[in-house]
This record gives sequence, structure tokens and C-alpha cells, in this order.
Amino acid sequence: MNSDRDERNARTYRVTGINLRSKPSGEADRMMTILTKEAGLIRVIAPSARKQKSSLSGRSSLFVVNDLLIARGKSMDKITQAESIESFPKLALDIRKLTASQYLAELALQQAQSDQSQEGLFYLLMEHLHRLQAAAPGEILARLTHAIYQLLAIAGVAPQMYRCCLSGEILAPEVGNPVWRAAFSVEAGGAVTLAALAAWRSEQQGEIPEDDREIQAGSGAVTARAAVTRVAERPVRLYSPKQASRPTQLGAIQMTLMQQLSGNELPYLDPETLPQGMNPDMAWRSIERLLRSCAHYHFDRPIRSATLVDQLF
Repeated sequence: MNSDRDERNARTYRVTGINLRSKPSGEADRMMTILTKEAGLIRVIAPSARKQKSSLSGRSSLFVVNDLLIARGKSMDKITQAESIESFPKLALDIRKLTASQYLAELALQQAQSDQSQEGLFYLLMEHLHRLQAAAPGEILARLTHAIYQLLAIAGVAPQMYRCCLSGEILAPEVGNPVWRAAFSVEAGGAVTLAALAAWRSEQQGEIPEDDREIQAGSGAVTARAAVTRVAERPVRLYSPKQASRPTQLGAIQMTLMQQLSGNELPYLDPETLPQGMNPDMAWRSIERLLRSCAHYHFDRPIRSATLVDQLF
């Protein structure tokens, strides 16, 4: 009798999840992609969810959080019960907030694992959806950028901004100095000093400074000494077969903001410190594009919502 009970229990499982994607299936069903705390990313059928009187109709909407009872199926699992816990109705009232939220949903989908707990990713996404929903109109792009960095961080692919990814030198942007510059390289893993970047390029082109040459023992070959020490915790990926983008130069304000994105609170951007002709949205947009390039590089998939972000901001 106990074995029969265990078998019946194994046919269903209970999870808490947020709806990130759905599409029609059959005559009235929906195929749902849900990020759950307990089982990671799952794809399930919501039977009759497209029928107006169905109990799953509202519960299958985007960004609704449900307590779900799911029955295992041969091809796909099915939702048998759903109790709504939370939703984000105000996101749909502002096209910019909705687009930013869909951007974060895509990023979460790209990194979420199946068949394992994704509690950290689940709560992080929930937190930033709450922040987007409550954001003032002028904060939306900044909130989106902050969330992108944090989602990249939990995936382990956020760019290194406090140290040069080639030399290991600590980067201290000189706010107020209009000519201060550093480079940003997706392939290198983040920020790079201009001096280290120039040294690396010279090394690749065979232009080895005389002071940095040494003779290999027993071979007589001239090689470059480790004048550029790579950061051990973030291996350089400049040799990746993927197409390398040209390093982007960052000013002190952009660098400072990117260094502060790892914190829990949104970094404060003083408009008075921006270069002439630049407004806060322009500054945040430039950073969002850099982080977007990181996501594309590491996950090897574009973010479709980013096209609409470019139009709306």
C-alpha cells in the first residue's frame, strides 16, 4: 500500500513559479515557460487556459506568480491546480516598463537551469520586477541596467570593473577629469587600462618592447615576459573564436556607475557631473549596451526585447 501511495505522489509535484513566456497550444491550451524556485525552468501545458471562463486564464498571464500542482505527462507535464500568489499589473500600464521586464525575462530564460533549484535567480528577478514596477519614468532605464548587471552577476558572467582584466591593476576613475579613460572589452572580461590594451596589441602583433624580452632557455627564441599579468579569477577570452568587438572607451562617470552596479542599491547619477551634451538616459543607455553585448557574448543569443528598448529610450 505504501508503494502505491508513493507511486501516486510521484505523478505530481508542487512548485512556486513566475510565468515568463507562453504561446497557444491546441484549441484552447497554453504552453507555459515558468521559472520555479524548486525545479528551475519548466515547460508545461495549462489546459483550457485560453478559455475565458477557465480558472487558469488569468493565472497563465505574463509575470504572474503561482503556487502550482503539476501532473507528470508522457510528453509534457500539465498544470492541474494554480493559486496566484503575486502579480505585477502596473508593468502592463507602461510600455517602457513592460519592455524592460520582458528584457529581464529573456535574460533569466537564457541562464536558468532545469531540474535544479533556481531560488536565487527567482528572488533576484522578482526583486527587480518590483523595482521596475515602482520606478519613476526617469528611472526605468537605470533600473533596467542595474537589473541586467545583477542577473549577469548571478550567472557568473558579469564584467570585472574594479581591476584591469589584463594587468590586474586597480581601476580608480578620476571623476571630474574629462580626459580620464579606460577600455571595455567583452572578450577580456570587462575593464582594461589603455596601457595594458596597447601592450597586449603589441604582443599579438609581435612588437615586443625591448625591456620585456627574454631568451627561452636552450632555444634562443625571443619571447615576451609576463609584462601583462592576466587576472587569475577571470581568464582572458580574447582568443575566443567568436567575433571580437572593438574595445569601447569609457569615461570616469561611466566607469564609476559600472563599478557600483554590483551593489544592492541603484547608483546615483548626478546630471551635473556628466560631460556637456550628455544626459542621464544617454549615460545609462551606453552602459546597457555594453552589458547587452556581454549577455550576447556569453549566452550566444540576442535579446529580442532590446530592439524595442532602443526605440523607446
